[in-house]
Amino acid sequence: MENTLKFSDLGISAEILKSVEEMGYTQPSEIQSQAIPFVLQGRDVIGQAQTGTGKTAAFAIPIIDLVDSELNHPQAIILCPTRELAVQVEGEIQKLAKFHRRINSVAIYGGESIDRQIRVLRKGVQIVVGTPGRVQDHINRGTLKLDNAGIIVLDEADEMLDMGFRDDIEAILQEMPEERQTVFFSATMAKPILDLTRKYQNNPEIIKVAKKELTVDLIEQVYYEVKNSMKMDLMARLMTVNNYALSVVFCNTKRMTDEVTETLGSKGILAEALHGDLSQAQRDKVMGKFRKGLCTVLVATDVAARGIDVDNVEAVFNYDLPLDEEYYVHRIGRTGRAGKSGTAINFVSGRRDAMKVRDLERFTKATINKMSPPSVADLIELKKAQLVKDVHRVLSKEEDNQIFEATVGQLLTEGLSIEQIALGLIKLQMGDAVKEMREKDFSLDSYGDRRREGGREGGRDRFSRGERGGSDRFSRGERSERGERGARREGGREASREGGRRPERVREANMARLFINLGKRDRIRPNDIVGAIAGEAGVPGRSIGGIDIYDNFSFVDVPQKDADHVIKVMKHNTIKGKTVNMEISKG
Repeated sequence: MENTLKFSDLGISAEILKSVEEMGYTQPSEIQSQAIPFVLQGRDVIGQAQTGTGKTAAFAIPIIDLVDSELNHPQAIILCPTRELAVQVEGEIQKLAKFHRRINSVAIYGGESIDRQIRVLRKGVQIVVGTPGRVQDHINRGTLKLDNAGIIVLDEADEMLDMGFRDDIEAILQEMPEERQTVFFSATMAKPILDLTRKYQNNPEIIKVAKKELTVDLIEQVYYEVKNSMKMDLMARLMTVNNYALSVVFCNTKRMTDEVTETLGSKGILAEALHGDLSQAQRDKVMGKFRKGLCTVLVATDVAARGIDVDNVEAVFNYDLPLDEEYYVHRIGRTGRAGKSGTAINFVSGRRDAMKVRDLERFTKATINKMSPPSVADLIELKKAQLVKDVHRVLSKEEDNQIFEATVGQLLTEGLSIEQIALGLIKLQMGDAVKEMREKDFSLDSYGDRRREGGREGGRDRFSRGERGGSDRFSRGERSERGERGARREGGREASREGGRRPERVREANMARLFINLGKRDRIRPNDIVGAIAGEAGVPGRSIGGIDIYDNFSFVDVPQKDADHVIKVMKHNTIKGKTVNMEISKG
């Protein structure tokens, strides 16, 4: 039955109602309308609900109304599996508590300075949101006392147990008063969850949100049958063809996220990895780049992706199919948000994956259509269609037309016809792309039979981008010339190992070659260089040319008009935490 309740029917305060209205909520979701009254009554609750159902507000709204703003110590603790989710939940609490002037909250998690967290806790907060490990750390230090904490919420409890936090969770529960309110929210109700609820809850109210609420109507789900060795080429091609503004790629391991990120970078696609080995500062930086569009692809593991909330993601790629159906729902829910459409693209390798697709169809109650990889002819047609759209778009801006009409007139006076002028411009726009497509034909058969040609190293050293870092090994006056000589020596050594001479790079017109004081020994990759220049100097990654990385230094081609700006901006920056110096190559 359709939910017709209003927030004003749930018994919440006028201050919360004002916040809810300001945030644009019109009526409560199913989980909110059922859970809020029980939590307000002080009941223990088990809420089975997935991401996207509004569960954060389902516990945050009543908690804000239940805590006493006159008492300046922790009264409610909310545990989350990841740093990202903890930050997101605490941010939601701040918005909802906007008109409760004296209610304060804090997010505590690993990867951030514990001293800052201690200072905030000493000032006094009523609501603490944190990851189990860091909460337990503060308890052991004596900087967080839960003697008066009467409410605890376990958000995404199943995920926390899967991550091995059970001992921390139980230790935290035992620090709290016997008389407390315990609330569990979980996407699944597996046996470990039920064991915890029996041990720590008192006659809980069980609330289930029907799976039909997990709508995928706005998400087109498709799959491609492809050998593991060809996944990367196919994904890069699909990204190029569809020109997604933002997309997320999911892998099952941290190692694979790094590999996928690096290979996408070598193909000129701006990608960043997000996984558990990154520090919080690195995660924040990656997410900042993604939200601002400074990188167009986020490559993530399931755990790292929890709490990511970006509205404009157009496509989700399941590079590896998820380990269970619940993860699949979380993954594809990153697209098709805020009423917009999206695409979920799955790569299927072998019989086991094919069977898993059938399971996913049953679980989501949606059809996952099989697609054929785009041929060269398909790609050329799509490029042509995009060009036609772009021409219509630029011609609609009549204020600029006069500037360019004179050039058309000049070409006409030189004896060219309108058709010849148009043909020449189209070849300039599309010629290189068409040539590359024809040289490297990915027909349907090739995705099944072809093995990747050559190694990945050549591609890596030609294009890419990433974060930043470095060290200065040469004195300013001579380093570029020494770098060029060293490049020739290193190039010669590589050539002798490969049985031939390493060819000289032909630099494109209007490009400047910059010397960089960092190289392979500094663990610098092409995507690090491109990411630093794109992120700090604002030079689009696609306009950055060839990159050569040697043991102690590197070279990168940038547009000549941007060279001085890049050098100036990068002078005070780092790549991978190391001081970087760039200057015009003198060789």
